[in-house]
Amino acid sequence: MEIKTLATVALMMLSGLIFGRLCKFIKLPNVTGYLIAGLVFGPSLFNIVDESMINEFAVISDIALSFIAFSVGCDFSLDYFKKVGSAPIIVAIFEAMGAVILLTVTLIVCKVDVKLSILLGAIAAATAPAQTIMVINQYKAKGPLTSLLLSVVALDDAVALIGFGFASTIVTAMNGKGDKSLVLSILDPFYQVLISAVIGFVLALVMKLLLKWFKKHSNRICVILGMVALTYYLATVLKGSSLLACMCLGAVLTNIIHDSDDVVKVSEGFTPPIYMMFFVISGAGFDVSALKSIGFIGVIYVVVRVIGKMLGSYVSGKITHQPEKVCKWLGPTLMPQAGVALGLIAVASTMVPDYAPQLRTVILCSTFIYSIIGPGVAKFSLVKAGEIVLPDKKQKKAGA
Repeated sequence: MEIKTLATVALMMLSGLIFGRLCKFIKLPNVTGYLIAGLVFGPSLFNIVDESMINEFAVISDIALSFIAFSVGCDFSLDYFKKVGSAPIIVAIFEAMGAVILLTVTLIVCKVDVKLSILLGAIAAATAPAQTIMVINQYKAKGPLTSLLLSVVALDDAVALIGFGFASTIVTAMNGKGDKSLVLSILDPFYQVLISAVIGFVLALVMKLLLKWFKKHSNRICVILGMVALTYYLATVLKGSSLLACMCLGAVLTNIIHDSDDVVKVSEGFTPPIYMMFFVISGAGFDVSALKSIGFIGVIYVVVRVIGKMLGSYVSGKITHQPEKVCKWLGPTLMPQAGVALGLIAVASTMVPDYAPQLRTVILCSTFIYSIIGPGVAKFSLVKAGEIVLPDKKQKKAGA
């Protein structure tokens, strides 16, 4: 089994590199290539990376998501928030609620069961930062849109969890459950956010001490790996949000140490292989055959969710006086969905058991569609906003 595992690791790394380079030739982000590599060698096609191997490598996904969340948190300097004020919070609420309200109303108008409509609408709020972050890092995007985007995707999980808590409360009431369940449903998402923030804050203080004692590059790799993994573990055990906890760890740390840039550089030095394996595994986990059963509800979900996020982003951008390019292009960059949305499927399925298979199919298929299309759309939006300069444009500028 160990030999097969090593062979699978080699296959994922090399296929990720090759498909990433092929996508680069057709001007698509590397992450799209990683996903396609997983799709090709996964159960949907050649089945070299089978379901048992995908499950065996689940820990890689946990580690990758932890570091993605940590890196996002490291961009949360107080100086930035003093400069932009409450804009990221307002935008995060509007873009999430835009998707929730528009999708829920559309589904109800189309005569979809009200409880299913409410739960699908609530799940629509969630945005996965991983693919967008990879695009930003690959093309070294910089500017007001990139800065706001990093803040919004970080806050998005908190907004999505709280929004889903209220949605589940409504569905619980419609199912005729008791008052105790209602109270717990209301308090649960607030508890998740609070305990995640506490874990991130406390462990950031511990991490500061460790980084003060260990300044050698190799030792700092061990400190960062250990503390991020511990944060993820504690958040999971204490029923918090592991992603929020890791974001808080990075956010607090970057504001209490003077050499946070060095920590980020150390992290960026060893995470690329982890990220590549994560996206290859994600691609392998998609079931292409399920696409044919996505149905009318699935099509509405895929299309209307994106429209809702674009409308919410545009309106909130105007309210917070963002540049026109930010208002126009922020929405499309928020397309990807995974992590939190997939985690909420199990909870939602228990509330509407009759629709559980349909709900799962819709979310899994939409995740696949968003994952393949999302990185390219994010790149296109950032190029249009002038925050990614393509090689040919760089040459033209140099010649001018």
